[in-house]
Amino acid sequence: MVAVFNKELLSWYLITLKLNETVEAGLQKVQNPTTATRSIELSQEVQAQRPLQVQKERHQPLDSLQVAVKDGTSNVEEGPKSPEPEWVISIREKLDHANQDDDAVTWSKLCIYRVPQYLREGDDKAYLPQIVSLGPYHHNKKRLRNMDPHKWRAVYHILKRTNQDIKLYLDAIKELEERARACYEGPICLRSNEFVEMMVLDCCFILELFRGAAEGFNQLGYSRNDPIFAMRGSMHSIQRDMIMLENQIPLFVLDRLFGLQMGQPDLKGIVAKLALRFFDPLTPTDEPLTNSDRTKLESSLGHTSAFDPLAELGGLHSLDVFRRSLLRIGPQPTPRIWVKRWSHSNRVADKRRQQLLHCVTELREAGINFKKRKTDRFWDVKFKNGVLKIPRLLIHDGTKSLFLNLIAFEQCHLDSTNYITSYVVFMDNLINSPEDVSVLHYYGIIEHWLGSDAEVADLFNRLCQEVVFDINDSYLSPLSQQVNRYCEHRWNTWRATLSHKYFNNPWAIISFVAAVVLLLLTLAQTFYGIYGYYEPHS
Repeated sequence: MVAVFNKELLSWYLITLKLNETVEAGLQKVQNPTTATRSIELSQEVQAQRPLQVQKERHQPLDSLQVAVKDGTSNVEEGPKSPEPEWVISIREKLDHANQDDDAVTWSKLCIYRVPQYLREGDDKAYLPQIVSLGPYHHNKKRLRNMDPHKWRAVYHILKRTNQDIKLYLDAIKELEERARACYEGPICLRSNEFVEMMVLDCCFILELFRGAAEGFNQLGYSRNDPIFAMRGSMHSIQRDMIMLENQIPLFVLDRLFGLQMGQPDLKGIVAKLALRFFDPLTPTDEPLTNSDRTKLESSLGHTSAFDPLAELGGLHSLDVFRRSLLRIGPQPTPRIWVKRWSHSNRVADKRRQQLLHCVTELREAGINFKKRKTDRFWDVKFKNGVLKIPRLLIHDGTKSLFLNLIAFEQCHLDSTNYITSYVVFMDNLINSPEDVSVLHYYGIIEHWLGSDAEVADLFNRLCQEVVFDINDSYLSPLSQQVNRYCEHRWNTWRATLSHKYFNNPWAIISFVAAVVLLLLTLAQTFYGIYGYYEPHS
């Protein structure tokens, strides 16, 4: 059976086969001169035609052919395929990589993200650590290497205090390496040993800061003049770096190392409480509450015992723990549904395209009054009977970076609510000018350590410049609708105008009352004059 793919090549093969048979026959018996001469001429003719045949083969689009002879039967079979072009190989490698990335288990562990570029356009510096790097994203950057000797000092103090060997910590992190890598977005370009060393170094540094803030650095063996491990001016900058989204360490890694220090490897929950105490100075409210006020607050939330924001849900990292402590138990994390039916009433929109609320000046003209709400939950805004009650908000130089990183986490993490984002957008709508800030400051709602009210207004106007969120998924949307409906009633506007123009100070009130009395007397005099004309006394 013969499979023919190339007629010219087959012809060349048959001629060669015939020539070989003739040569073999000549070896067995004597050839005559004429036959030998013809054989040599035929061989030379075939050799002359061979280069031409090779050139034709180079232009053939088919794969190379292989000729096999078995049991006197000639077969033409398909040979090995030619290698694929490099660009095709590159595409196949990308598809294989995409197949590896498309793993639901891997994505479910992701919790420490790189801040998206569309958010960085507002203020890139707010997301980049300035003093200390934690984790792989900013590891070994030149401007942050000055903190490395202090990290090694923290490891030394821990080993000296616990009388343990460093290999105990290295082995523990080695076991958690794969799980820890899965928490970070994108590939981590660190070898296994480098990743483990970085984790041990950063975790020990964090734990020493947490314990020092709670127990005192002197108790841990540090000098009171220590440039890092002391509650000095640089500590505020370190806290601000440690709360950034790209500068996080998984909480379960910190739990493991802290448990080893305490002699209980499975110890959990203590690190989260230490983190809350360490980051307490960053809290955007310092409203002091009495015991009775706190009891009323807890009872309103349904708590009968001391409040613990981490009693039911474990945190992912320090930023997540701090965020949950700010929100308390009110906002419950619910999975987001990204694919929704498109409609005009339910759409994802940039906050600049949808004004949820008017500014403070416009609301006052429409009859809305403002009052400070006594609670330590800064996001818990209430509206009733024309009074907008807003908790006190403390603004300092770290507030902007804190809010931006909290917003970035809510934008990136799927199983997170948008409560912080909704609150910031709400405040941004209220504040459009320094005059709005001045009014809120007058009522005790905003307290700031910045240079002027204009800086506060600029801060809120820049916080959500590139943020996209669902306007119907905001917990403040119902409240905003109530406020807007109140402003639509003209009687409220007229009453507010009367109050602002004629009752804004005591002299205006006296003048208004005097004018009313004079008007009433004039009307009475006119009435009696007309009445006496038509009804004269007899």
